[in-house]
Amino acid sequence: MIKSWPRATSLEGVKKKLFFWALDLGLKYDTQKDQGILYNAQLALANKLIFNKWREALGGNLRCIVSGGGALQPRLARVFWAAGIRVMEGYGLTETSPVIAVGGFEPENNMIGTVGPVIDNVQVKIAPDGEILTKSPSVMKGYYNKPELTAHEFDKEGWFHTGDIGEMVNGKFLKITDRKKEMFKTSGGKYIAPQVIEGKLKEDPLIEQAMVVGADQKFPSVLIIPSFADLRGWCKRNGVPDASNEELIKNEKIQELYDGLVKKYNQSFAQWEQVKRFVLLPQLWTVESSEMTPTMKVKRKVITENNKDIIESLYRQTEKR
Repeated sequence: MIKSWPRATSLEGVKKKLFFWALDLGLKYDTQKDQGILYNAQLALANKLIFNKWREALGGNLRCIVSGGGALQPRLARVFWAAGIRVMEGYGLTETSPVIAVGGFEPENNMIGTVGPVIDNVQVKIAPDGEILTKSPSVMKGYYNKPELTAHEFDKEGWFHTGDIGEMVNGKFLKITDRKKEMFKTSGGKYIAPQVIEGKLKEDPLIEQAMVVGADQKFPSVLIIPSFADLRGWCKRNGVPDASNEELIKNEKIQELYDGLVKKYNQSFAQWEQVKRFVLLPQLWTVESSEMTPTMKVKRKVITENNKDIIESLYRQTEKR
């Protein structure tokens, strides 16, 4: 007699497969590209079976989300768009009152990975060093009682210097790549834009946080905090015994796993930008630990100081080789 799995277990397995099938479809979503009849049909089915529950959980009436204050992972934007929840990522500063650019509700005015088109009555240009400059009636006149700071932030032509590095994509969409003050030079004189590398690494579900270091060193390295929930799922599937965060990051198989991930994402960068060494850390950086800002940006000086010995060891290990 052929025995079947208990109904509940079988049903749970089917639901899990459907969820990840829908998620994989969502990760391929592109506002700027028609994926074809087959993809569209599959996505419609995924919306009926899976994504409709997401919309119900958010009240059932949510049509869009405006995101700002920090970079949004493109994979999250793709999945939400696929689920019928349009993400409109925007950009601006307090000094610019605050919006400079924002993605549109219509797919043709929204490119995932950018902060959308520049809004009406706002001018933007990219300086030779990549800095985003802006000019408009919504830009402040200056800092109160701080003429020297005002003169530093505005050039003679009246352009406000945002301090952000970016580019125009397809002549329409503004893309933020880094903070000017966060870029650093290697000992070889090459500029590194850490946020670009960090953003690429964090596209992987197994990487929760990352911070690139290496100012005045021969090459960049990276501090990585794994997504421990996803990592434990990987461990279960690959026969790695569960343990504390501290023990997991020392496991040889896990070290090999993250070494492979770093090498995979290195392929997106020039030789001098590629991460040569990494270290896994056991605890998330948080606002409470003073290592993150309230808008969830890393406090580089604090994290660097807190991990000074670890960072120094990365380069000492290299010197011994």
